[in-house]
Amino acid sequence: MKAIVSLNSGSSSIKFSLFAIDETGGLQLSAGGKIEKIGISPAVEARSVDGETLLEREWANGAALSHADLLADLFAWAAEHPLQGREIVAVGHRVVHGGTQFAAPRLVDFELVDTLEALCPLAPLHQPHNLAAIRAIAQLAPELPQVACFDTAFHHDKPDLAARFALPRSLHDEGVRRYGFHGLSYEYIALRLAEIDPVLASGRVIAAHLGNGASLCAMAAGRSVDTTMGFTALDGLMMGTRSGSLDPGVVLHLQTQMGMSPADIEDLLYRKSGLLGVSGISSDMRTLTASMAPEAEEALALFAWRVGREAGALASSLGGVDGIVFTAGIGENDADMRSRICRRLEWLGLEINEIANACDGPLISMPDSRPRVYVIPTDEERMIALHTLNIIKGQAA
Repeated sequence: MKAIVSLNSGSSSIKFSLFAIDETGGLQLSAGGKIEKIGISPAVEARSVDGETLLEREWANGAALSHADLLADLFAWAAEHPLQGREIVAVGHRVVHGGTQFAAPRLVDFELVDTLEALCPLAPLHQPHNLAAIRAIAQLAPELPQVACFDTAFHHDKPDLAARFALPRSLHDEGVRRYGFHGLSYEYIALRLAEIDPVLASGRVIAAHLGNGASLCAMAAGRSVDTTMGFTALDGLMMGTRSGSLDPGVVLHLQTQMGMSPADIEDLLYRKSGLLGVSGISSDMRTLTASMAPEAEEALALFAWRVGREAGALASSLGGVDGIVFTAGIGENDADMRSRICRRLEWLGLEINEIANACDGPLISMPDSRPRVYVIPTDEERMIALHTLNIIKGQAA
């Protein structure tokens, strides 16, 4: 049976999933896993859809191993273990930034990779690693088709006003604009919501992708209208280690008055701020929730406050809200944070059902609540596989 691999390559991890193409042309998850702690002491784990452990390995002294090295090792293992007869026919990749050019998935070629390389400064935590995975696969299996799926594409046709900064028009024309990210996640949520609650899916919905990276998206009839991330994935909500929205004067002050270099400021805003910076303890919501330190509570309270504040702004962009969807690691699993955020949005008419919320949903609002509130697990890897399947079908036609 033929299969597609989805790769989601981040700064310190690579998520992978294997989807079999069934007789009807649909996708069935066969296996998945993760390479994590890249740059420290890498470890890989792969499991079948039934939970059977297929691969477990650690490299205690593997700090020098690159993404390419670890993918090569994974491919070598796969060649020796034929994965229940699955023949890999294509690999799909999450690529964070597609700039102004790419509004839909694209078959990978050298020209595309070169174009995407120029966008690395706009997504320094992600884009270089996305492209490293593409290059690694090209070396390991040069005949294997690869498809780039862009996190910015879902937001590509949002209203022009939602894409503009109040900067000179020449800069906007050169690409200094609000792009938006987490698009593969939001696209999947729009599809799932249409299955779960088609009436709500046709209305005004705020989707909250809350994880180590976090953003909100205002959707009308399943299409992006506005979103909290902008020119880069640094904008908008407070995140695990990222500051989110910041007065530009702060950056000028850090540079001119405190003598920080651009590299130092980048490191501060991307890697030392957010939950980690405010708490001084951790970027992990679970660690902060378990802590008794007042700084941990302040970080949690600030996160909820920022989400509530930005959700209010998106309610204005939509002209009202019919539903809210929580997704991603925090959104799917942290009932306390969902409760904190929902209490801040009671002015919208929202009434949370704390019993349903404690069980992680899917519907966590009271019957008379407006908006309705759902918890829907995201699946970026499946969205990547769906796009990849469509591309290779088009190539074969």
